[in-house]
Amino acid sequence: MGVSYEDLVVGSTTEVGRYTFEADDIKAFAERYDPQPFHVDEVAAAASPFGGLIASGWHTCSVFMGMLVRNVLPGSTGMGSPGIDEIRWLKPVRAGDTITMYQKINDKRVSGSKPDRGIVSTEWIGVNGSGETVITVRSKVIFGLRDPAGGNA
Repeated sequence: MGVSYEDLVVGSTTEVGRYTFEADDIKAFAERYDPQPFHVDEVAAAASPFGGLIASGWHTCSVFMGMLVRNVLPGSTGMGSPGIDEIRWLKPVRAGDTITMYQKINDKRVSGSKPDRGIVSTEWIGVNGSGETVITVRSKVIFGLRDPAGGNA
């Protein structure tokens, strides 16, 4: 069985995966979803304040979501998310950058109205090869309890 509410430890940080952003993927995503010049045109990007092609922040978020779905959620008691609390794009993600994504558990509580599930406050943290944090995302995720009588394990 995959991860359930009881398995998530407040304060723990887990590596979720790694992804290398390639120029063609950056441009393809941006052409469809975020066609700003510094995401789609290498010449325009070179003349921008970023000095080169960078990935859309939404591309980075989408990659991270894919990692979570593939690497954390299979077999879990995950029930979705009521939303994102905060996204911070702290540094540009450039073609060739490999980003390692971590998930930190900041808090958790059993739902007052539905005691068979809990709400988990998480933070995604993306770090580039130089050790710089490039993105953080704070969200809440609902996980079912393996043992609803077990409470805030």
